[in-house]
Amino acid sequence: MITIKEIAKQLNMSTTTVSNVIHGKTGEVSPATIKIVEDYLKKVDYVPNINARNLAQNESKIIGVALKARADKYENLLMDPFVSELIGGIEESIRNAGYFMMLYISSDTTEIMRHVSTWNVDGLLLFGMIDNDGIRVSERYKKPIVCIDTYSIEGLKHFINVGLNDRQGCFDMVNYMIKLGHKKIAFLSDNMNGVDYERFSGYKYALEGNGIHYEEDWFLKIRPRSDEIEESLEEICKRAPEFDAIMCVSDLYAVQLLSALEDRGIRVPDDISVAGFDDTLFAQFHRPAITTVHQDVKLKGITATETLLKRIRGEKTPNQIQLPTKLIIRDTVKKIEPVE
Repeated sequence: MITIKEIAKQLNMSTTTVSNVIHGKTGEVSPATIKIVEDYLKKVDYVPNINARNLAQNESKIIGVALKARADKYENLLMDPFVSELIGGIEESIRNAGYFMMLYISSDTTEIMRHVSTWNVDGLLLFGMIDNDGIRVSERYKKPIVCIDTYSIEGLKHFINVGLNDRQGCFDMVNYMIKLGHKKIAFLSDNMNGVDYERFSGYKYALEGNGIHYEEDWFLKIRPRSDEIEESLEEICKRAPEFDAIMCVSDLYAVQLLSALEDRGIRVPDDISVAGFDDTLFAQFHRPAITTVHQDVKLKGITATETLLKRIRGEKTPNQIQLPTKLIIRDTVKKIEPVE
């Protein structure tokens, strides 16, 4: 590849002049000279040495993105439409800011720590961290960190978190279902940690606020791996007639449940109401269209990236950023008419 020194020699200019044009420092370069250099760069298809420039500026222009995928849930994390939309927002923001993205996915926090500690990146985005995962990574990695959907009061001393008021979003949906006459409402999830626990807490508060006593067997646990999902859905569908409605922790699970119920002749919402959370494309395009809690997933990725870039520039940001939710009323929750 041709060098700046060789270009300068060909154009009979100083290396400083050529370098200034290449890097946009043209304040003291005439328009005619700029055109000569730019025309020559196009002619020889010149590509700047990014590594050399970044080394001189003491930055890599790379943002690391580490995702923790639970081994008991995900065989391919990126197949989850929520995660795909989130990564799309992150990648777009990183690219628009002139950075590159380095992505790593693992179910093992120790493995994530080992890899990110060796990365020459300017900052790190973390997703899927639970309990003290975010704190452990931040203790090993000393550059700016922003987590997404990580619930840890202690962790906010170590990193920024971008998320939702998940508890309020689920409270609002369950409260809506109760106002329509539903009383015995189950909660469907695969765990009781992090985001799922926050949404479960909102569900439970809504029940209690309306004088409905929560029973432990109202929690329906789905086992999402491909070798267990059918048996798991069979168990859940057998219990479905016990309830007026089921609040699903995500649209993905709502779609899987709706399909299983339909296969068994259980009609939604005629026989049972179902609600989701996230408002992904699944919820919008499924028929019946799913009543759900909306969050702007792409905006979450964009906000997390922009917050990290501010921290890299040394700017102050809030430790906790919560994006809004709203109810999207579609076709899977019906009004139960009181029995006279």
